[in-house]
Amino acid sequence: MSARALRLAAAAMLLVAAVAVAVAPAAKAARPMLAGGWGPIKDVSDPHIQELGGWAVSEHVKLANDGLRFGAVTRGEQQVVSGMNYKLVLDATGADGTVAAYGALVYEQSWTNTRELVSFARAN
Repeated sequence: MSARALRLAAAAMLLVAAVAVAVAPAAKAARPMLAGGWGPIKDVSDPHIQELGGWAVSEHVKLANDGLRFGAVTRGEQQVVSGMNYKLVLDATGADGTVAAYGALVYEQSWTNTRELVSFARAN
């Protein structure tokens, strides 16, 4: 191989490497959430997310009989599994009228109509 051909091959390899380095962050940002990883819920005002929060409070009340009333989901994370896990932070009003933040972990599998309240507790 001639010296000119070697220089062209080296330049082409450098160009490919530079493009790969430049494109990698954009590809990572565009990648959908992978199974097992927790990611933020981008729009907690989504009606489905708010409905999940209300459902979590209702299920908690069935078990605790403490009269909590759902306010709104204020933030949360989601995790793709065989279905979806949701970590929700929500506001609820107690029987005494006090509004407090609560954390709920909800598992949902939409194609089997499965929904489970995994945990529910007052947030710190």
